[in-house]
Amino acid sequence: MIRNDNIIDGKALSNTIKEEIAAEVKVLVSHGERAPHLAAILVGENPASQSYVRSKVRSCEQVGFQSTLIQKEVDITEAKLLELVDQLNKNEEIDGFIVQLPLPKHIDEMKITMAIDPSKDVDGFHPVNVGKMSLGLDCFLPATPYGIVQMLDRYKIETSGKHCVIVGRSNIVGTPMSILMSRKAKVGNCTVTLTHSRTKNIKTELLRADIIIAAIGYPNFVTEDMVKQGAVIIDVGINRIEDSEAKRGYRLVGDVDFEACKNKALYITPVPGGVGPMTVTSLLMNTLKARKFS
Repeated sequence: MIRNDNIIDGKALSNTIKEEIAAEVKVLVSHGERAPHLAAILVGENPASQSYVRSKVRSCEQVGFQSTLIQKEVDITEAKLLELVDQLNKNEEIDGFIVQLPLPKHIDEMKITMAIDPSKDVDGFHPVNVGKMSLGLDCFLPATPYGIVQMLDRYKIETSGKHCVIVGRSNIVGTPMSILMSRKAKVGNCTVTLTHSRTKNIKTELLRADIIIAAIGYPNFVTEDMVKQGAVIIDVGINRIEDSEAKRGYRLVGDVDFEACKNKALYITPVPGGVGPMTVTSLLMNTLKARKFS
C-alpha cells in the first residue's frame, strides 16, 4: 500500500514561511522602514547556478524584498571579484548577499568567502558564522541545514535521544548538520554518526538510524535494505539522470531511492519538492534577520 501522509512537503512549507516573512516585511514598511535587500553575485553561465539565482530573485519578489543580481563574465579576475565583494560589504542599503558557488577554477572560493562581512553572510559559510554555530551562539545558519531544521521542527519530528546518521561530510550540508543535530536545542540532542565515502559498512550504520540525512551526491545511493522501519529520511540530493521519456531528456532524483523507501519511512522528503525549496526560503529568513539587526 502506498502512503502519502508521511511526505514532508518542502514546497508547501516554504510557501507558508514566505507568507510569514511577507507579513513581517509589510509591518516593517508600514513603519517607514526600508524593505530587506538581498544581493547575489553570479559568475559565468552555469545553468544550475542561473536557475537557483533566478529562484532567489523570484522569492524576493514574493515576500516584498528588494533584490539585486550582479552578473559577471566567467573570466572575471579574483581581484575584481574581491573588489565587488568589498563594495557590497560597504553598501548600507544591502542587508545580505551571496556569491553563488561554484566559482571558476581560477578563483579561490575560500578567499572570496573569507572576504564577505560575516554580518552580511546570509549563506552562513563564513568561518565566523560556522564558529558561532559550533558554539551554539546566534548566527546565520547555512541555508540548507537551516531549512532541514525548519522541516523537522514544523513537522514536529522528535529528535531528542534519536540516532541520526548523516551521509556526506561537505561543509555545505553534512558537517554543519552533524553539529546542529547534536546540539542542545529543540531540534537536536541526537547521537550523531557522520558517514562519508571512506566509511566502512555504511549500510550497517544506516540500519541503526532513526533519522537519515542523505547528502552524498549519488543518485539513489540509499536503498530500501539500508533503512529500518519507521526511520525519518531527509534527502538533500539533487541528481540528474537520463530519461528518454522525460520532456527534457532527464529527471531529477535524490540520494535516496524514494519509491523503494517511502513505505518504510515515518517521514520522507521527495525530490524535487523537498529540501530544495526550503534552502531558498532559509536564505530569505537569514536576510530578514540581517535587516532587523542592521
